[in-house]
Amino acid sequence: MVTELDKSDVLTGLFASWDALDRLLTGLSEEQWRSPTPLPGWDVHAVIAHIIGTESALSGVPTPDVDVSDLAHIRNDFGATNECWVRFFSGEPGADLHQRFLAVTRDRRKRLTDMSDEDWNAVTPTPAGADSYGRFMRIRTFDCWMHEHDIREALGLPASKAKLASPAARLALDEMAASMGYVVGKLGGAPDGSRVVIQLTGPLARVIRVVVDGRGRVVEDFGGLEPTATLRMDGLLFTRLAGGRVVGAPVELDGDREVGARIVEHLNYVI
Repeated sequence: MVTELDKSDVLTGLFASWDALDRLLTGLSEEQWRSPTPLPGWDVHAVIAHIIGTESALSGVPTPDVDVSDLAHIRNDFGATNECWVRFFSGEPGADLHQRFLAVTRDRRKRLTDMSDEDWNAVTPTPAGADSYGRFMRIRTFDCWMHEHDIREALGLPASKAKLASPAARLALDEMAASMGYVVGKLGGAPDGSRVVIQLTGPLARVIRVVVDGRGRVVEDFGGLEPTATLRMDGLLFTRLAGGRVVGAPVELDGDREVGARIVEHLNYVI
């Protein structure tokens, strides 16, 4: 099945995410650019280099030929490609990298705005498998939004409640919610018949429901039946756990605690 998403809605979130990154980067000292993030081996500079590289590649720019075979934190081909861009830009001053970020995202805004609906809904390879280009851009929104918070953590600038209630955050959580059937049923090993609720609190509050019947799938409701397991946590914490940025954070569990704890243990699904 191809995921068809409203182009205007997704682009509003993606562009808002780029704007938020621009505001964070404005005026940073070179020392701040080199602040380590929660991502192994990556500082703020590396995160922005990665985003620039991805958007450049989507515009047809070939990946730099850089040897990254000596880096222990690379786990797959996606990671190796990301690291090529990070190393390629590693010697560039932060202020110059910021300008490069603005240039590549300015170009991408025009390309995406001008894209036809036919191309937007066309099937293309994405990090989640073959799906629509629109789904790919929702994944891009998720990725950029997550990296905004990696940078915020590195700089000690957590987002306010108002900043968390953004179009980009909603789309990022939509993308994450779409993967929870796989997380609950496959990674978490919830048995057939499970009805799992992931209840998010705080500014990113929402309820994600998953049933397992041969495989896990996200549903609107359980048809009047009670959940067999409930996981309750702050919404931002959920994104950090699912992104592998934190481990071992306390999560409130109800119902089948063994199943709930196993899901929490395997909540990190991000490549």
